[in-house]
Amino acid sequence: MEVVSSSAATDREQFLALYDAALPDVFGYLSARCGSMAVAEDLTSETFLAAVRGLDREPPPDLSVAWLIGIARHKLIDHWRRREVEQRPRPSEPGADADPWEVTIDAIRAHEILATLGAHHRSALTLRYLDGLSVPQTAERLDRTVHATEALLVRARRAFRAAYERTDDASGATS
Repeated sequence: MEVVSSSAATDREQFLALYDAALPDVFGYLSARCGSMAVAEDLTSETFLAAVRGLDREPPPDLSVAWLIGIARHKLIDHWRRREVEQRPRPSEPGADADPWEVTIDAIRAHEILATLGAHHRSALTLRYLDGLSVPQTAERLDRTVHATEALLVRARRAFRAAYERTDDASGATS
């Protein structure tokens, strides 16, 4: 059996009263901003679940409609971020109208061009874009400052682009 302090019991009773009073405000806030009643309902549920979890924090939160709207705002922002990530095309996946063979040929061509670059450009581009390291992580691996690494990446991208365009010109001259 769980022992609940009188303070915790009072907080829960206050929260239940707040829930009844604030539900229309929270739902209204979310439905006006997300454009979908179903999404607004889901986010309202997530808001109140997060609020219940927040009751155990020290110091306890100020139980108010403004507090709940603040939680709802964060849930809405999280929803928009998730939606953007879900809708963002993945670089490793060809688009619906892209020919997978063309994507493969482009990747092979990019690797060939990368191989023609100087070692310092090749290593910077490989660490940053193929290995997915951040600029500070790339700088650490290259034993350079972040500023020097950013400058190196600018020069390396410029060199890669120039080499890529030269191969475009060479292949386009015959067509």
